[in-house]
Amino acid sequence: MTTTSPGTAKDPGRARVAVQRFGTFLSGMIMPNIAAFIAWGFITMLFIPSGFFGPDSPFGWHWYPVSDIIGSGGDEALIGWQGAMVQLAEGDGGNFFSYVGLVGPMIVYLLPLLIANTGGRMVYGERGGVVATIATMGVIVGTNIPMFLGAMIMGPFAALMTKWMDRIWDGKIKPGFEMLVNNFSAGILGMILAIVGFFVFGPVMLGVSAVLGGAVGWLVSVNLLPLVSIIVEPAKVLFLNNAINHGVFTPLGIEQAAETGKSILFLIEANPGPGLGLLLAFTFFGVGAAKASAPGAIIIQFFGGIHEIYFPYALSKPITILALIAGGATGVATNMLLQGGLAFPAAPGSIIAVTFAAIGPGVGNLLVVYLSVILAATVTFLLAGIMLRASRKRDLEAGLGGDLSAAIAQTEANKGKESAALAGLRASAGADARAAGDADEAYDEAETARATGGLASGGRLETKQISNIVFACDAGMGSSAMGASVLRNKITKAGITDVTVTNKAIANLDASADLVITQNQLTDRARQKTPDAVHVSVDNFMNSPKYDEVVELVRDQHQDGA
Repeated sequence: MTTTSPGTAKDPGRARVAVQRFGTFLSGMIMPNIAAFIAWGFITMLFIPSGFFGPDSPFGWHWYPVSDIIGSGGDEALIGWQGAMVQLAEGDGGNFFSYVGLVGPMIVYLLPLLIANTGGRMVYGERGGVVATIATMGVIVGTNIPMFLGAMIMGPFAALMTKWMDRIWDGKIKPGFEMLVNNFSAGILGMILAIVGFFVFGPVMLGVSAVLGGAVGWLVSVNLLPLVSIIVEPAKVLFLNNAINHGVFTPLGIEQAAETGKSILFLIEANPGPGLGLLLAFTFFGVGAAKASAPGAIIIQFFGGIHEIYFPYALSKPITILALIAGGATGVATNMLLQGGLAFPAAPGSIIAVTFAAIGPGVGNLLVVYLSVILAATVTFLLAGIMLRASRKRDLEAGLGGDLSAAIAQTEANKGKESAALAGLRASAGADARAAGDADEAYDEAETARATGGLASGGRLETKQISNIVFACDAGMGSSAMGASVLRNKITKAGITDVTVTNKAIANLDASADLVITQNQLTDRARQKTPDAVHVSVDNFMNSPKYDEVVELVRDQHQDGA
């Protein structure tokens, strides 16, 4: 995750920035907890009655009594596993106590509370996360459906209320009473918000969920759900899709998956088919740098799940967005007609993640999902190919040469920051891009010199002992993780064993970081979080000469210490 360097992108409009920030905030609550969603998805896939190891396994692989306990429904009196949570259930022979299992409690309690806690932490740190969790518990038990929408609203709201409450007596508490006031105030506020959540917020969110679910159901019933692609596909290219995907599709999809075992909503935005089709069209019918770089972009997009890699191609030929819409609509229509869907969110939107999320409901469902990807890619490829073929001669005569520089810059402007996933495209986008890269590097040098006093000239980096290096970006995922991996490998090859290299979101930085590496325009934000750390600015997380300097200085420190 990178930032915009001077001269590479203009500030987007306020409305678009507001939508982007809102979408980023929503995805910030969902994405750190994707592992929990995947765990729930696998448990559901394996152990529910119709799962791989359930009593009604389509493969006949009933794992008794494990699946009857974990997947719920097993009779406690017959199985005899003592101490597990049970509930009163109704059977053919009357009422009996059945095991609760993991599937229900995870989707009803664990996942919404994780989302609420994450949202609370984003607003007001650990204290906000605690109050957010307490308040959201009231919303959960006050409703009879998985309350993901409620968690995404109540969590940040409760943290914001905590922040406002603390301002009332900030600096007015007598010494020695801080812990008492802080704990009791948070507990009392959490109690009040939990009660409000139970009696007020919960019923309201039930109504909102019913309206949204009814709207989706109506679109499906009248076969209009594919038209959603008219909004989703252009929104993806403009980085406006997170608000729709994480604010509507994911919460409703989880509710559907809890009821039916899968949801088509998980595939509306994550289907890798349209992007694959567009990149294939540029591979065969593009010109210049666009044609040369498209095959490599296919690997990143289709298998890595980084969809933003194809956005510059669409922006270089805006008419191809129509092909993306048609391909996306084809994929949605295929899943709608053949009842395909995913058991849990596929994040990132890689064919690998899609495969794991689609196999749970059965091999037949997996084949339907694969068909939707293939048809979406085929339709996009055919239409985009016709468009590119029609303009190919004109582009060559005009000397355009498939230059992606302007499109990459526009993509970064839409996102509000540069992207490591696009770094390779910029390298092949012609002389203008190389000149921009030189300017970016010069800017990096100035930023790092200002932040550290100079890397190799007696500045702060040489005088501060480095043992914990942190790569920081907005979400603490994606490109910062790749950058951390690059530097970690360099440090390992240098024979340095007692230095840790990790990646975090800027919001989660703390005093444990000795050296923080960020994209140049995120450095000021990171410095506010960790003013005592050394801050190094880079332009590209994947390939920066600063890494070699950091390794050399850390090695020198350890040699001097020895």
